[in-house]
Amino acid sequence: MRLRALLAAVVLTITTAPAALAAPGIANGSDVPQGRFGFVAKLAMTKIPRPDGSTYSSYCTGALVAPGWLLTTGHCFHDAARNRVSGKVPYPTTATLGLTDEATESGVARKVTEVIQAKENDVALARLDTPVSTVKPLPLDRTLPKVGDQLTLAGWGSLTSTNPKPATRMQQGTVAVATVAPTTLGVRGASPAITTSACTYDSGAPYFTPNGLVALEATGPGCPHAGIETTSRADVLADWITKTTG
Repeated sequence: MRLRALLAAVVLTITTAPAALAAPGIANGSDVPQGRFGFVAKLAMTKIPRPDGSTYSSYCTGALVAPGWLLTTGHCFHDAARNRVSGKVPYPTTATLGLTDEATESGVARKVTEVIQAKENDVALARLDTPVSTVKPLPLDRTLPKVGDQLTLAGWGSLTSTNPKPATRMQQGTVAVATVAPTTLGVRGASPAITTSACTYDSGAPYFTPNGLVALEATGPGCPHAGIETTSRADVLADWITKTTG
């Protein structure tokens, strides 16, 4: 169901939503060790509207960038016509942070109350109903990305685009920057395999270095793949993120 070549600006959908399009856990990645990357959020949405009045459920991934704010892909929040929306969250959305394995950990759950879309690229800030004090936010890496830079990707998406379902164990992988554009980066899998790639329900998953957040998952080919994945640069939004989150 992951029709990533047709994605453009649509949210990921679950397999019970026929004819719906999917946006980008991580295919051909590896398990994240317990206690790592608590800032990576699993976003669960319900009652997402369709033009015919019916609804469905879906998932995205995000990153905690301030105690009360997540950064994720903008198209995760949209109206029935799939136009990105700002303001009051358009449908019930729960964010869970601070865990790597849903089978053994409970994490920290928060409701998303407000969405603010970025102008520069397909990115949104999501306000939480209560700030998170037990998870350290991911800082922003303001360094200009370069071709060849290696980034860590972590997310809660599916392991495959065939009959996808969100992961219950957070996945990680290493990618290399292949192209640099004014607001986006193209990245390719590097480790554990050249086919390590974002997958269904990874939209908004962070790409980061030890210095902080570099980019967010946007779109790419069906997973796993060895092609280029498109990500949204975070450095071009750093001032906006800092100002908005206070």
